[in-house]
Amino acid sequence: MGKLQRLFDFYINASIHVSLSVFALTHVTIKTFDFQKDEHLAWFLFFGTIACYNFIKYGVEAKKYIIVASPYQKNIQIVSFLAALIGCYHAYFLTSDIWLGIFILIFLTGIYALPVLPNARNLRNLGGLKIFMVALVWAGATVVLPALGSFKSISWDIWVETIQRFFFVLALLVPFEIRDLAYDDPGLRTLPQRFGVLWTKKIGVIFVLLFYVLTFLKDDVQEVEIIVKTVLFLGLAVLMFSFGKDQRKYFASFWVEGIPIAWYFLLVLCLIWF
Repeated sequence: MGKLQRLFDFYINASIHVSLSVFALTHVTIKTFDFQKDEHLAWFLFFGTIACYNFIKYGVEAKKYIIVASPYQKNIQIVSFLAALIGCYHAYFLTSDIWLGIFILIFLTGIYALPVLPNARNLRNLGGLKIFMVALVWAGATVVLPALGSFKSISWDIWVETIQRFFFVLALLVPFEIRDLAYDDPGLRTLPQRFGVLWTKKIGVIFVLLFYVLTFLKDDVQEVEIIVKTVLFLGLAVLMFSFGKDQRKYFASFWVEGIPIAWYFLLVLCLIWF
């Protein structure tokens, strides 16, 4: 049991779970819009997320990432470098349009993780901006890039889906913000620090509501999409009031972070059923 626990913790800590969520959201977009499937892009995002997330978490300072003493961190480092190499292989097959989008996302990720302002270590530590930057990058990576990969123009419906994905990710980040309230530097000015736990949850409900309502602004919305997003809306709305500052160990890092994976499987089941 101890070995399984350590393996599961490594699965979470090495960013494999969050990468599966990005992979799942990419395929949600492909299925929703019936895009031409680009597995190279999907796998590039999967392995790229592992490398990028681990760099942001463990390697903002290069010395701490390249020279590590802990065997556990060395294993995460090995997984990260292997993921980066495999990601580079898949990157070779991507189109120039996708690469333009990737460079924009890399720029946003870079200014998020690296120092760019004299009075802030990085934008990750700039009050209130963190979750919006993360949501923007996720939305661009999992909606806009698959559209570019299928040689589709960025239509109204794709822009609406991008904004929906932005609010969806913001909603998922609310439990993380509340979980980290006890550990975050007060200077970060996160949502719970500024508004308190209860109002942060209410803001989360607004994010969820905006995510759902935007569905009906699309020019072409299918019955399956309405059903799936209604289920997500109800589930996320309930979620917002089912946790507090003292969360169980894997509540945010596994269950909340796994909601995109659940979205994908729910979509597949509905497409089969209907």
